[in-house]
Amino acid sequence: MDIQKVAVITGASQGIGAGVVEAYRSLGYAVIANSRTIVASDDDLVIAVPGDISDPAVADRVIETAVERFGRVDTLVNNAGIFIAKPFLDYTSDDFDQALAVNLGGFFHVTQNAVARMSAQRTGHVVNITTSLVEYANSSVPSALASLTKGGTAAVVKSLAIEFASRGVRFNAVSPGIIKTPLHAEESHETYAALHPMGRMGTIDDVVHGVIYLEQAPFVTGEFLHVDGGQSAGN
Repeated sequence: MDIQKVAVITGASQGIGAGVVEAYRSLGYAVIANSRTIVASDDDLVIAVPGDISDPAVADRVIETAVERFGRVDTLVNNAGIFIAKPFLDYTSDDFDQALAVNLGGFFHVTQNAVARMSAQRTGHVVNITTSLVEYANSSVPSALASLTKGGTAAVVKSLAIEFASRGVRFNAVSPGIIKTPLHAEESHETYAALHPMGRMGTIDDVVHGVIYLEQAPFVTGEFLHVDGGQSAGN
């Protein structure tokens, strides 16, 4: 009997997250899709679980839904995140609290719950969506809070990859450049494109291909896959 594999995807209502949902469905996975604004899907194998993933109760509900409906969790894609571009001295306490809650809290609670299931299964995969600005800062895009918080979810990949390698659970990260999503106004696209050595912004498909590569590479763990048009290579 074939096992119905299950992917949990956060930040799934639009942009990269919505693209990742489609990609995992095309691979035959059932999907638990979370975001604050997610709506029910016509696809019986896409289960929407609305709520703020930084809330531990929501994180619990997301994983419980996967287990109740399908009995397992095979992949978790931690895509939910916020990016607040301000000079460091302009950040407020509210900015800090919000970035900490979503970018770190939104990773921590759901990942603990998912990995507990994966560890018991002796198989699983966690992918964190970060940003190349963590390693390649750019004066045109002030990003200290992103570096502080998304940088944490990047750094923890190697630690968890080693901790859980013997239990069959892999951890990887996709580090995108600036991606053409609804978050970026069209009038800014030319400026953002010029920040990449390849001379264009990334697309949602570019990031999705990176996630799926890692999904289908069973001997890859603890890896940072840069999908950034050469940003991290230099300028």
